[in-house]
Amino acid sequence: MKCRHCGSDHLVPFLDLGTSPPSNSYVSPKDRAKPELWYPLVIRACMDCLLVQTEDFAEREVFFSENYAYFSSFSQSWLLHAEAYVGEMVERFGLTKDARVVEVAANDGYLLQYVKARGIACLGVEPTASTARAARDKGIEIREEFFGAALGEALAAEGWQADLTAANNVLAHVPDINDFVTGFARILKPTGVSTFEFPHLKNMVAEAQFDTAYHEHYSYLSLLAVTRIFAANGLHVFDVETTPWHGGSLRVFAQRADIRHREESPRVAAMLAQERAAGMEKPGYYTAFQRQAQRVRNDFLAFLIDCQRAGLSVAAYGAAAKGNTLLNFAGVKPDLLSFVVDKNPAKQGMLLPGSRIPILGEQEIRDRKPERVVILPWNLQTEIRTQLSYISDWGGKFVTAVPRLTVHP
Repeated sequence: MKCRHCGSDHLVPFLDLGTSPPSNSYVSPKDRAKPELWYPLVIRACMDCLLVQTEDFAEREVFFSENYAYFSSFSQSWLLHAEAYVGEMVERFGLTKDARVVEVAANDGYLLQYVKARGIACLGVEPTASTARAARDKGIEIREEFFGAALGEALAAEGWQADLTAANNVLAHVPDINDFVTGFARILKPTGVSTFEFPHLKNMVAEAQFDTAYHEHYSYLSLLAVTRIFAANGLHVFDVETTPWHGGSLRVFAQRADIRHREESPRVAAMLAQERAAGMEKPGYYTAFQRQAQRVRNDFLAFLIDCQRAGLSVAAYGAAAKGNTLLNFAGVKPDLLSFVVDKNPAKQGMLLPGSRIPILGEQEIRDRKPERVVILPWNLQTEIRTQLSYISDWGGKFVTAVPRLTVHP
């Protein structure tokens, strides 16, 4: 294996989760008797450029199919985050109705709907047909393609040279990160800004968030790695912020490296110093992570077995990709976790990949009254615990497995 950014073969082990099916490839009940394709999920860290990355075993179309089932708009808190982002960017960069905004990985229009509401011209790039349809239903123009250098150049030539591009939770999802980043350098106006949000590798390690690893996540990113990748592909990082999303994320601001219209914020150097102080330039930082994943898995599996022995019924909330990583690494099946509920109608009635646990509507929790409800998307636990607060009526309790097994009072 060679690094997909710099080509080095100086890679060290980071995480080996065995094999699992793609975490968003939900199984129809009619296909229950059919086999699933399982792929190795092995992640390594390049000690030359510090990019943490999966080994490649399948083309991206396997993971981002036309029936892709992740829809951003089912999280109310994420919608509020998107709306706030639009307001902040409009104010900070003085975006007027003459501006052009392009979002890459526009999903179901969760963010661009707020750009459109301000009367600003916007375009979404979204390769998955299911979410692209949902965005078009909101009146948002969508290019249904994978983004990269060629598309960035083509869109600029077509009149979509951008004052602002947004790329939330997609930088980790691209197999050719060099081509992807180059696309932003080509689509930006000379004074344009690109923002990228992605889970921070430092938080992943500190909080044992191994379940954020899945096949669709090709990269696990630090600012140390991102500044190098951007510089090699025509972008310059001029600012960085932290956000609480997805267990702790970075929002990186970049501009064209050939122009550097804006001064670099001291926050960039400060974050790079934090990462160096954490040991992120040393191999031991990466090779120790496997033990954390195994601890979380073992504690979670022991909890489920103890509940079964004690006669306690257990269900879960959120048919999330991170939940599928945890369940498949732990080998959990319906005998230990009877069902999972989800707000997304596209997932209800399906089976989780690998574990084959049925996905049902929320009414099942009210009807069956499980004594323990495992919150699989732990990053949304505040929202979910508020939504399902009624489980206390029958003595039910919430459970999270990451960063450590916790039964919430």
